[in-house]
Amino acid sequence: MKACILLAEDDRAVRTVLVRALEAQDFEVRATATAAGLWQWLQDGVGDLLLADVCLPDEDMLDLLPRIRRLRPNLPVIVTSARNTLLTAVRAAERGAFEYLPKPFDIEALIATVRRALERRVAEAVAPPAEEDTQRLPIIGRSPAMQEIYRVIARLVNTDLTVLISGESGTGKELVARALHDFGRRREGPFVAVNMAAIPRELVESELFGHERGAFTGAIARRVGRFEQAHGGTLFLDEIGDMPLEAQTRLLRVLQQGEFVRVGGTHPIRVNVRIVAASHRDLRELVRRGSFREDLYYRLNVVPLRLPPLRERTEDIPALVHHFFQRGAEEGLPIKTLTPDAMNLLKAYDWPGNVRELENLVRRLAVLYAEDILGEEIIAAELEQSRGAPAAERNEAVPFEEALTRHLERYFRGERPHLLGDLYHRVLREVERPLIARALEFTGGNQLRAAELLGLNRNTLRKKIRELGIRFAPRV
Repeated sequence: MKACILLAEDDRAVRTVLVRALEAQDFEVRATATAAGLWQWLQDGVGDLLLADVCLPDEDMLDLLPRIRRLRPNLPVIVTSARNTLLTAVRAAERGAFEYLPKPFDIEALIATVRRALERRVAEAVAPPAEEDTQRLPIIGRSPAMQEIYRVIARLVNTDLTVLISGESGTGKELVARALHDFGRRREGPFVAVNMAAIPRELVESELFGHERGAFTGAIARRVGRFEQAHGGTLFLDEIGDMPLEAQTRLLRVLQQGEFVRVGGTHPIRVNVRIVAASHRDLRELVRRGSFREDLYYRLNVVPLRLPPLRERTEDIPALVHHFFQRGAEEGLPIKTLTPDAMNLLKAYDWPGNVRELENLVRRLAVLYAEDILGEEIIAAELEQSRGAPAAERNEAVPFEEALTRHLERYFRGERPHLLGDLYHRVLREVERPLIARALEFTGGNQLRAAELLGLNRNTLRKKIRELGIRFAPRV
């Protein structure tokens, strides 16, 4: 017997194309433009699969999905939508959809999904709907590259699979890790983030696993590590490629056995933690070099997720700019708008600092310019300044050794002869600038607190801010 496909689509042209494509594959198709017509078929027990648009004229399919799952728990549901946000994908998955396809979609891909769903024909667990603020989506973008990210996140949120996120600095790896946590079944548990690049090598194990009093010089009291803090929730290990080898060995043991011993301790401690790791470096290359354990790489790389750089999704730039201006307005910054030509300049820029660089630029535009509407002259000047600035001046996180190697290689290629006799001071400035900028970000621009944090005199800090031309955006 032919499989019967129920099709709910209010766009007549789209409905016609889908009916013809499905019938050409020898499916029986029943098509309707309304949820009411669909519901009658569902009550009658008709159909082997449902293909439905999210926005029907009489009801939202995402609101109807829980009722469909209760009435027909074995019916696979594929939802489509032009409302292409992460929230749409996640809610579709949470409410029992077999698959979510953003419009426009490829007909062949749709047919393949239909066949896969019909072959599977198993009920999926329905997670309770999350009460999320639709005005503050965690990730912004409707480009095809981001749609694929949303689909993967939607499949992963209600699993405990280990995820390895890769991508350039500034692409939003921690935002994705938080989305996996906040939309998943561990949302009531803690989300603990650790940046491995920011921890001194000798303190990594103590930071992750804690230590007992007297375990080493300075351990004056017992300390609970990040694994214990994350019990029942998610532990995000950012820049995992910077973890020293000796700590990698211990981390692998914890991932294999689910337990660890505090530094200086004797009793094993069991934890229930989901691991999400991230790195802007190529871990496979680090494995080849011998600086990252191959067995740990495979233990972490259960589900790889690559985040696209901003230059691969420039169609998302207008939405990101609007989002960052709105966030600035909530903090008291004036709202600005860009002319079409100005926006086109942003789309044409290569964004080496990715979304983080764009956010810094938007905040700078809101603060430095009196005009409500910013034209291409202003944007061109800002981008020219950014284009000529080294990575450290864009507040990008470039590992120290990489920056030093870059300088030396360019000097010996004859590109920077002026480095002779100035390399020490130049590299020192590249270290000082992001250090001071980050301290100001984390202290909300309070120079007194930043000076105390850095161990500098306040006047010295002011002088360095002026000399280094530091501009910063308060951390939120």
